[in-house]
Amino acid sequence: MAENSLDLSLDAAALTAQLVDFASPSGHEKPLADAVEAALRTLPHLTVERDGDAVVARTDLGRAERVVLAGHIDTVPIADNVPSTLDSDGVLWGCGTSDMKSGVAVQLRIAATLPAPNRDLTFVFYDHEEVAAELNGLKRLAENHPQWLAGDFAVLLEPTDAKVEGGCQGTLRIRVETTGRRAHSARSWLGENAIHKAAPVLERLAGYEPRAVDIDGLTYREGLNAVMIEGGHAGNVIPDACSVIVNFRFAPDRNEEEALAHMHEVFDGFTVVLTDSAPGALPGLSHPAAAAFVRAIGTEPAPKDAWTDVARFSALGVPAVNYGPGDPKLAHTREEHVAVAAVLEAEEKLHAWLSA
Repeated sequence: MAENSLDLSLDAAALTAQLVDFASPSGHEKPLADAVEAALRTLPHLTVERDGDAVVARTDLGRAERVVLAGHIDTVPIADNVPSTLDSDGVLWGCGTSDMKSGVAVQLRIAATLPAPNRDLTFVFYDHEEVAAELNGLKRLAENHPQWLAGDFAVLLEPTDAKVEGGCQGTLRIRVETTGRRAHSARSWLGENAIHKAAPVLERLAGYEPRAVDIDGLTYREGLNAVMIEGGHAGNVIPDACSVIVNFRFAPDRNEEEALAHMHEVFDGFTVVLTDSAPGALPGLSHPAAAAFVRAIGTEPAPKDAWTDVARFSALGVPAVNYGPGDPKLAHTREEHVAVAAVLEAEEKLHAWLSA
């Protein structure tokens, strides 16, 4: 096997090690994307497409349902943890082992070992997930080739510690602004302190009671929190402007417009400026393919208490869940690792679901 190629005959754990050894921090995915594309093009049952450093492969068997399996091939910057190492306890160490080259390895193994799955399959391997959203390869695919992402159900193989996590929260950030009058602090009565005027904003935040919303049997907990305060000019100046930066994590039964309207209600009387926003994703667990998937995995599904790229599938009308063998608590750490047994189990369960 050539040094710059992938061996899809390996099991998912050994293939994870190969993928980790292809260093691919965001912006440097091309060698790995080339290897993924080359490996997939050897499989005659797949149609393979490419956009930049994103690779998409599809079966076209005329099945009644299509399932999308997706994962990003980039990692955060390497922290002296490449190449991979396998210890005597069956734990594979290295950058991307958890987030999310173990999930990508499972995708590749399903692509290689299931030429006639019970559902048509689309495999998506995309770039630039670990950096700014405007660079995200899945976002680019959704804009340039939405038909490549079409399906009845999607599984994003992000690390979930082998649990099914349905949908995801939405998120937005706002600036709640106050204004005052600048003055010398020795003559403070001549000014109006904008930082002091932010006190009612903090009181509203402290007294806010977030919702807990049940969707498809999953409980999504909302959260509204100040994450930063900006204001002040110098140690002897009464400030004339202050902003409280607020992050609202909202349940996926709200869309972005409804979430922003709620912020205007909560902070009525103040200037509210939206700085960024991303929609949530409904879990879609009532879909037959999703229900079959949950049964195949054999664990109780949980809500995704974060934002993930499943939201991009939801925006295309494709219900999606998160499921992967890695531990999300290890993502982006120097000590990132994954248990070989967990990777093999994920491969086995997905194979069983798609071949039953």
